[in-house]
Amino acid sequence: MVMASGAGPATVSTLREAEQFAAGGVRDLLYAVGIGPDKLPRVLALRAAGVDLSIVLDSLDQARAVVAACKDSQSRIPVLIEIDADDQRAGLLPADPRVIEIGRALVQGGAELRGVMTHSGGSYSEAGMDALCAAAEAERSVVVSAASALRGADLPCSVVSVGSTPTALFARDLTGVTEVRAGVFVFFDLVMAGLGVCSIDEIAISVLATVIGHQTAKGWILIDAGWTALSQDRGTARQAIDQGYGLVCDLAGTPYADLIVTRVNQEHGIVALRSGSSERLPDIPIGSRVRILPNHACATATQFDRYHVLNETDEVTDMWQRFSGW
Repeated sequence: MVMASGAGPATVSTLREAEQFAAGGVRDLLYAVGIGPDKLPRVLALRAAGVDLSIVLDSLDQARAVVAACKDSQSRIPVLIEIDADDQRAGLLPADPRVIEIGRALVQGGAELRGVMTHSGGSYSEAGMDALCAAAEAERSVVVSAASALRGADLPCSVVSVGSTPTALFARDLTGVTEVRAGVFVFFDLVMAGLGVCSIDEIAISVLATVIGHQTAKGWILIDAGWTALSQDRGTARQAIDQGYGLVCDLAGTPYADLIVTRVNQEHGIVALRSGSSERLPDIPIGSRVRILPNHACATATQFDRYHVLNETDEVTDMWQRFSGW
């Protein structure tokens, strides 16, 4: 993926990401995690460096901390009020009177009320087109309703922001929405495939591992990729098809029938046929390479410091550095 504009916009989930993006020339950023007062000095430093960084909150206590920081720094921090789309995470319901109270506190205190945002975390528990379309409409509806409430109270609301990969790709109506955020669509993963958002063939990220042993009597193949490589994310465990800790593919990325990583230790992965399978355990010699498709692209990618980029013939054509931390 290439940004249409190198200046953004972009959404980040840590201030370390914001600082790295800013160093790369991205100037329009949303830090989409509820702000903690201790993080405001870093927010102000980025804004003083010319980055249009906006933040998210959903309480009067946070708003008061932002107002105090604005007064101390003699600057205006742009804020989006987080709206609860589906009772899954943070945010306020659009009819909650605190939405207006927070908006007024920000405006009267010298901060910039930029708008509202939400994230449909519940969409990750849905599956199929009808359910995902309904989740997308529910997400749109609550945030547009909150925006209308703010405007009805003579408060500004120029940004109406929604975002999650399932809803972004299944939204049928974005009336009233000004911004759509989605992240994992860049790679997709097994959770997205289980929801029907993508096919297995469309997953563009894998962990390359080596077969290091066999426990034939147990039906195991051992690989040198444990939870330090694959993460311990079990996002598919609640789906119709449980992919264990990852789906095992050959070097070209073709899945072996019913072969998954069933257990992980720190540096060892145990590969076996999924429970109830009638397939035969494939003969994969020691030293062979396999590719593991991850449950959650984000959780797996953060275990590494770089991506190896492959072309259509599986040759490494580039290497992209990545970073971790907060």
